Formats: sequence, C-alpha cells, structure tokens
Amino acid sequence: MLKAENLSKRYEGSTALSDLNLEVNPGEIYCLLGANGAGKSTTIRLFLNFIQPSSGRATVDGVDVTKAPLETKKVLAYIPEQVMLYPHLSALENLEYFAALAGHEHYSRKELEAFLLRSGLQADAHAQRVSTYSKGMRQKVGIAIALAKRARALLLDEPTSGLDPEASNEFSGLLQQLRGDGVAILMATHDLFRAKELGSRVGIMRRGLLRAELDPSTLGHADLERIYLDHMHD
Repeated sequence: MLKAENLSKRYEGSTALSDLNLEVNPGEIYCLLGANGAGKSTTIRLFLNFIQPSSGRATVDGVDVTKAPLETKKVLAYIPEQVMLYPHLSALENLEYFAALAGHEHYSRKELEAFLLRSGLQADAHAQRVSTYSKGMRQKVGIAIALAKRARALLLDEPTSGLDPEASNEFSGLLQQLRGDGVAILMATHDLFRAKELGSRVGIMRRGLLRAELDPSTLGHADLERIYLDHMHD
C-alpha cells in the first residue's frame, strides 16, 4: 500500500533522507524510530507530497505521489503531532467539513456522530468547540476524519507526544482497530514502548538512513532499547 523505492531528499549542503526502501502493507503498523533529524518526518512529508524527492519515488497503492497527488491523497489520512482543526467549530462541524473536502458530503449527522463515537470521543463533547479540547480529544477527531474519509493508509508523525499514559493507551487501541480494518499505518515516533506494543515492524533511522528493520514480536522491551541505542551511537 505504501512503498518507498530508493527515496532520497537532499537540501543544499545536507541529506535529509538517503535511498530509503520500505513497504507497509494493508493491516500493518510500521513504526519509524529515530532522533530528531533522523529522516522520519521527511519520509512522512514525501508520502504526502508536501515536498518533492531528490531521487527515487514514494507510491500509494502503486501510484507515484508526485505524478498523481490528488488521487493518492484521496486514500491517505494524516495525523501530525498537533492535529490542525478549526478551533471555533465543534467536532461535528470539523468532521463534516473535512469529510466534504474528501468527497463525502453525503453523511448524515447520525453517521458523523457514529464516526466520533468510534474514535472514542464522548457524545457530550461532539458539539463543543475544539478550542476547549485536550490534545487527546483532538487526536480522536483526527481518527474520526480518517474513518469518514475511508482512508486506506494512515500517516502519523509523533501522534502520542504530549499525551498522558491513559490517552496514549486509548490512541494505541484506536490504531489497533484501524489495523484490524486493513489500514496500512506508517508512524514516526520516539516512543519505543508504543513501537514495541503496536508495530508489525520497526525501522530504526539515523542521519537519513534506515539502519535496521526489526520484528518487535521477537524482542523484549529491553532488547529493542538496546538495539536502538546501539544504532544511535555506532
């Protein structure tokens, strides 16, 4: 579903990403681990076609994102560290607006509420302005938008940063539901614990290079931490 082929991004005097090859299939969660500047966010932005690759290509369902940006965005959803919503609108109004932008203006209020409920947002919050929301509540609206969009691939950039343990655990549960629905999920994160618990595969990045790709089900938490730290200091 998501595929990077020799994907590189160079800026004047520096390389942000070098010859990345990875694939995320439907029903998989691929976690990219690495320090700031490792190339994780660059990878996400290249799949979204926010920036152009210097070489190689990123594809969504076999379609090059640079050649068909509108087509590929129709099947993608993106949740950044801070979900961008209209603060003066309610969750329902934000969801209705973003669903319509994605070509789903036909949803009834009941259907929109069902998406919000499935995302874990309590019914009494649906009509509140999102300016009053916690970060965890805003993330739930982001998940509801992905559900309403019927996204087949989800891109996440540090989604659990700043969440308390309960909210982080709830968010992980939502991602597991989406994985069960066959959504391909690529998540850039610093959170080794969540990567171990959620990831179908874990990639360790440093200085624009994918240094290792691991199956977290074969590793303990301490093993993953040791391998990660080894790659950060080699």
